[in-house]
Amino acid sequence: MKAVRISLLLAAFSLLLQACSPSNICGEGAGKVRDEALCVGRDADSLAGSDIDYFADMDYGISKDPEEVARRLEPYIPGITPQQARDAIVRGRNNWIVWTAGNDALWDEISRVSVGNLDFLKTLSNHPSLKFSRDNRWQYLGVVNEPCYNKAEGPREDRYGLWLDVRDPDCGPDPFEDEVKYPGVEIGARGKNIPAGSYYGYGTGIVGLRLFPNPDFDEEAEENWDPERYYNDPDYYQNRDLVKPYRVGMSCGFCHVGPNPANPPADPENPEWANLNSNPGAQYFWVDRIFMWDADRSSFPFQLFHTSRPGALDTSLISSDYINNPRTMNAIYNLGARMEIASKLGREKLAGGGLNNKQFNQLDAVPEQSPLNQFYEEPDTVFTPRVLKDGADSVGALGALNRVYINIGLFSQEWLEHFKPLIGGKPITPFEIEVARKNSSYWNANETQTPDLALFLLASARPDYLANAPGGEQYLSRDGSQLERGKEVFADTCARCHSSKLPEKTFDFFPNHGCVEDGYLQCFANYWRWSQSDEFKGQMREIVKQDDFLDDNFLSTELRVPVTLLETNACSPLATNGIGGNIWDNFTSESYKKLPSAGTLTVQHPISGEPWNYELPADGRGYTRPASLVSLWSSAPYLLNNTVGDFKWTGSVADRMASFDDSIEKMLWPEKREGDFEVITRSGKTHPGVIDRTSEQSYLRVASGYLPSSLQALEGTLAKLLPWLFGDGGVEIGPIPTGTPINLLSNIDMEKREEVIKVLLEAKKDLKALPENASDEEAKAVFADLVDPLLAVNKCPDFVVNKGHYFGTDYMVDEQGLSDDDKYALIAFLKTL
Repeated sequence: MKAVRISLLLAAFSLLLQACSPSNICGEGAGKVRDEALCVGRDADSLAGSDIDYFADMDYGISKDPEEVARRLEPYIPGITPQQARDAIVRGRNNWIVWTAGNDALWDEISRVSVGNLDFLKTLSNHPSLKFSRDNRWQYLGVVNEPCYNKAEGPREDRYGLWLDVRDPDCGPDPFEDEVKYPGVEIGARGKNIPAGSYYGYGTGIVGLRLFPNPDFDEEAEENWDPERYYNDPDYYQNRDLVKPYRVGMSCGFCHVGPNPANPPADPENPEWANLNSNPGAQYFWVDRIFMWDADRSSFPFQLFHTSRPGALDTSLISSDYINNPRTMNAIYNLGARMEIASKLGREKLAGGGLNNKQFNQLDAVPEQSPLNQFYEEPDTVFTPRVLKDGADSVGALGALNRVYINIGLFSQEWLEHFKPLIGGKPITPFEIEVARKNSSYWNANETQTPDLALFLLASARPDYLANAPGGEQYLSRDGSQLERGKEVFADTCARCHSSKLPEKTFDFFPNHGCVEDGYLQCFANYWRWSQSDEFKGQMREIVKQDDFLDDNFLSTELRVPVTLLETNACSPLATNGIGGNIWDNFTSESYKKLPSAGTLTVQHPISGEPWNYELPADGRGYTRPASLVSLWSSAPYLLNNTVGDFKWTGSVADRMASFDDSIEKMLWPEKREGDFEVITRSGKTHPGVIDRTSEQSYLRVASGYLPSSLQALEGTLAKLLPWLFGDGGVEIGPIPTGTPINLLSNIDMEKREEVIKVLLEAKKDLKALPENASDEEAKAVFADLVDPLLAVNKCPDFVVNKGHYFGTDYMVDEQGLSDDDKYALIAFLKTL
């Protein structure tokens, strides 16, 4: 074992990334590089969205009833015909599930930048050497097996020996593979040495992942390709120069398509299309196993990814903001109601590059009389939902959708010019919409397609009710008085954040449709005090008791709630990707960027538990928009990172309800939460909490094949000079002791360069004293002296992940907790949402 050399960690990985970045044949440098489509003369019109209704059985079969689709869209597109409505949502759903917008280039690059840890070609495979295959993908990985495919029992000759799923001949061909109707982008070897295929790629057997011929797979690469060694020989596949025959692209559906809660598959490993919905979010998605195919627990990156509970993902994973903040993947319900509350409380100002976002009233397809036109006023005012949990992407619904595609690799040739992926290390600059429109055909094609996607979500994103699920009635209360009391408790305690139907007086507290520019924190404080009054509660009870209360109710206010009130983990609302001058600068409003500080938050030392006050920064950070409670019964565990409650993997109604019961109980009785850390709340009361720590000794490793050529040549010599750094077959930095708070290392603020360098030099001095074969206890003893210096340069010094949201409990300040009977009455009502 080698001593931890944190100072060398960043240097080694920075050098590695420089070495792994290939030259781009389509230009170099921010603002100058073009995407692969434009590079070979393909324009956006040649990448049009498909209108094939292949997924007709999904989403309750919505596209099979054009008249119903037209009825749902008529309020937004007056005069729309059933055929127009059906065609629009079909194109939108195809965009969601099979359109990858050229992002296979990104994921191929990340397979190198991650030094081989992420390899989607292995994720797709069925080779016996792997820990997963089509037989157990759902249970082990949490990805959805695509209907109409069978497990490969051997290497496929038509896929260069890869063990990929095989299309079931009874289903006919995948219509999106039609290379005549959807001709692939011919660039490099693609279209010459290897077929170009379709711009939708080939089906893979996993929903949301598509296979594309690799433009770099030329004659030399083909001669060097050995599929058996690719699966079995680390000396072969752990090589930055290995060119694989295919790249893998990712659609939005990869992280959003999931089993229909009200119509779950009998076998979750083998769903039918009718068992799948486009909108519930990947609630069962194991990021650590998907993004690290070998799931090596002795790897520190695996330990880091393991902090993402199933269904949670750090959306700043690639464009790192130096904060580990895994967040649940948003379900999409009642989008029309969400737009309605945005028109009342979502007014924001745009400036700079944010003004370049497309708006509904800039589209020819939206009639002049459409309500969609009210969401933008010239020259700079938008009325917007806030999709990200920190409320950052506040530039309008279409802008929020387009940002998602960039985050999964749309025009990655430009995106990657603005930061170093995964670890950072250089100043981050904004991705500019203006540049994308000039240099990316995929961007322009995507902007053309996202309005149809918005219409699809407006028409299809309806609640999944427990009452409609098989056996669901047995879980619902038949006690009318209990349900009536549950409605009253919800009105008194929950509705102020979790209802888009509110007393009219609510909007007086947020003048100018949101009070975002002028004193938002004071406006919110005034509203919060009123929500505690008998006047509010009385009016809210009347609303909740209406028979149509749940109809077209988003069950959220979309307001930004200060984390000081929520007391939840602060790392998500402290994300910096959206502040001025950062990567998402063009996708956040000027109003967001000017939000005041949310105040002072009490955080605790991760080792001693000592509380201290942390002053939250301003410029948009420090707030969380309330989650929607639509179909709450189906989405446990809870909190913004899925840390409260037991996780059940099957997706069955019984398992969803078991998870719901456990999770909601721990939400309302915080003393029942798990953990060995004593959480101190604002009320002074304590409860158990969890700090994510390494479960065993771990290392940062770089195989020899991923080292720069100059270091490979000197590896033997360097191993003699630096035996603590060079292990068998590459660089090994460690051990990081068992029990180390993971975010103590992952949240080092690299923008504080001088302070960080000082800390790292101190770390090097302390750790150098460790013996060559240091035990875990010896490493812990030395590492203990580094905790406080590392804490001083930590970008989010809030470590407890399952704290907060004490509403209705005795842990709230200035509010009396609910009785047990009232809590059970509330739970009975929540099951009906």
